[in-house]
Amino acid sequence: MTATVGSVAIMIGWLIVDANLWHRAPESSPEARRRAALCNASTVVSLGIGVLVCYAGLMVVNLAWALFILNDQVFASLTRAPLNATEYWTLSWFVASVATVGGALGSGLESDEAIRAAAYSKREQERRRALYDDHGD
Repeated sequence: MTATVGSVAIMIGWLIVDANLWHRAPESSPEARRRAALCNASTVVSLGIGVLVCYAGLMVVNLAWALFILNDQVFASLTRAPLNATEYWTLSWFVASVATVGGALGSGLESDEAIRAAAYSKREQERRRALYDDHGD
C-alpha cells in the first residue's frame, strides 16, 4: 500500500512542480487566496483521478502480461514456492508502482504545454491565460 500511495504522490507532485501547475494568488486578499486554494485543490484532485486510473490500468496490463508470460513450473523450481494468485497480484502491483515513478521522471521530457493540455480543459487554459494576462503584466 505504501508503494502505491508513494508512487501516485510522486507522480502528482512531479507533474505539479515540473509543469508549474501550482497557482499562486497574485494578491494577498482572502478572496484571491481562496480562489488559488480552490484552483490548486481541483488540480490535485484532477491529477489524482487521472494518475489512479492510469495506475489501475497499468496493474491490469501487468497482470495479463504475468499470466501470459510466467511459467508456474519454472517459477516453482527457482523459488521453491508455487506461483499462485498472490504472487501474480504482488508482481503486478510492484511493477505498476515502479513504472509510475518512472513515468513521473519521464514526464519531465514533455513540454509544460503538453502537460497542461492533459491536465486542464481548453476552457480552463483560456481562463488561466486571461488571468495571467490581467495580473501578470
